Amino acid sequence: MSGQHQTAPYYFVPAPSRHPVSCSVGLLVVLGSAAGWVNGQPWAPWTALAGLLWVLWVLRSWFGDSIAESEGGLYSKRIDGSYRWGMSWFIFSEVMFFAAFFGALFYARTLAMPWLGDLDNKLLWPDFSAVWPNAGPAGVVDAFETMGPWPIPTLNTALLLTSGVTLTISHHALRANHRATAIFWLFATVVLGFTFLGFQAYEYHHAYTELNLKLTSGVYGSTFFLLTGFHGFHVMLGAIMLTVMMVRLMKGHFTPEHHFGFEGAAWYWHFVDVVWLGLYVVVYWL
Repeated sequence: MSGQHQTAPYYFVPAPSRHPVSCSVGLLVVLGSAAGWVNGQPWAPWTALAGLLWVLWVLRSWFGDSIAESEGGLYSKRIDGSYRWGMSWFIFSEVMFFAAFFGALFYARTLAMPWLGDLDNKLLWPDFSAVWPNAGPAGVVDAFETMGPWPIPTLNTALLLTSGVTLTISHHALRANHRATAIFWLFATVVLGFTFLGFQAYEYHHAYTELNLKLTSGVYGSTFFLLTGFHGFHVMLGAIMLTVMMVRLMKGHFTPEHHFGFEGAAWYWHFVDVVWLGLYVVVYWL
């Protein structure tokens, strides 16, 4: 939000919108297609792509309307507070999302693995060693190598930590009304984010082709790819959000006093940084 004025209404109520229904239809197509995809339906990948493109188009129009309302001076401090609370609850929901996957990893390593290796199960699997990582006692998982912290994960950690610094510099520059400086450091943040994604794509290729580490490689493979994959997806979303903020800065949007669009994207990016630090320690080192 940027274009707030003292004459803005106490609380702006937008006109009825088609966007929620349109987005819901697109999401229904995506999820239905995903169900068909995992069941081998040949049409499912194409309908999933069509649904995803539809959702992205609806979101573009929806956010565009919100930006136009903000730049038109329709948002007051009450609206600003609503956006801040909304973004706060959204990030909290993301914290719970990742907590579920970290909890699954904790359960598998700390609880389930010792149970499988206790005396009661020695009769079933006498040769099983309950150490992490593990392919399981049944012997149905192909042999694989684990992913260590060096060099790609450590380089990615440095990239994300640096991106947090460059984003903070950009934010302070915007608050000081140094628009060109803010754009430069925000551009640096976006470059670091997409570089992270490039390294992660290389890491996945290395895991599949050289380590035989796949999503089907037992509980280790599934938790590894779910945690790192969903985090990479969130990095991609954050990088796209920051790119939009950079374009808006270049168009003259935001002021030193009113720029919650920028701040909300920054909150999200710092959340992604924190999640990666926990993931880096728990998944790659422990």
